[in-house]
Amino acid sequence: MSAPLTRPITIAALCCTFISVFALLVLMAGGSGSAPTAGPTGSGPRPGAGIHLEQRITQYAEGLSPRGGYRIPTEQERQMFTRAVGHVLDGDPEAARAELSEIDCTLNTITDAVGGRRYAELTDEVAGPGATRGWGRVYISLDHSPRWSVQVPHPIADTRTELLGVRVLRGSPGGVLIIAGAHRDAATSGAADVAHRDDSVFNSVTTELARRKLPGVQLHGFADESFRGRDAVVSTGIGDTAMPDAKRLTTALQRVGMSVCPAYSIRCKLAGRDNQQGRTAAAMQSRFVHLELNRTVRDSDVKLVQTATSITTLTEQWSKP
Repeated sequence: MSAPLTRPITIAALCCTFISVFALLVLMAGGSGSAPTAGPTGSGPRPGAGIHLEQRITQYAEGLSPRGGYRIPTEQERQMFTRAVGHVLDGDPEAARAELSEIDCTLNTITDAVGGRRYAELTDEVAGPGATRGWGRVYISLDHSPRWSVQVPHPIADTRTELLGVRVLRGSPGGVLIIAGAHRDAATSGAADVAHRDDSVFNSVTTELARRKLPGVQLHGFADESFRGRDAVVSTGIGDTAMPDAKRLTTALQRVGMSVCPAYSIRCKLAGRDNQQGRTAAAMQSRFVHLELNRTVRDSDVKLVQTATSITTLTEQWSKP
């Protein structure tokens, strides 16, 4: 008489087990409803979304070489690119795109996978292997009002300054990164050495930033044997508006054990007094800091991080309203 009772109980147990396993599988696959597959709500990027800006710029710079070619832009081309930068700074991307399209340049909006900040990327469309123009790129903060710049006039030629530039940009909100688009030796008569020319897109853009009174730090590199016993040289070029900034940076670098020559107060090699962007900034009473780093510092991952952190002592102040 017990057999008929045992069978129904077994079937019921199996059904419950089946339902429980099915429910567990559903939860493992994403749970009930569509919310988990839609990604987080809100304005921030999803985890892992975006472009790794450091890799993007490193790959870009790796395509530059002394044989890469460079064409001096016309005055009209310089003005149009610079006006586009101004439009982005003023919050008008469509006007910027219109200007850039006339000179075969583009405007992209990118999200950095590290930190999630958004930037406008203004770039020479004729880029990469075989490029002959070499006018460079500009990255402008979109999440915060742009208030300062970091400038890289000699990517690749001054090894890893392009990498340092990205890390400085990431260090504080409201930054603008200007990076040259050619190796400094890519043209005859030094035409591609944008730190010492007034006829480049690079100089035109930095001039506009100086006109708007955005302080800037420009990154350079030197061979160890060029100034033995010194890791860095901090200068304000021919101006003195950025003297407090230069002192702050010197102190920050010294705190991490670097030997710094303060060219704003004593005679130093590599003082950047003939730097074109420094001369322009001085004429406009805009703050400009010129930083030279030896090869040992630039080759060291630890020292490069320390340098970026030291520069952040400036940019954190500059980013404040």
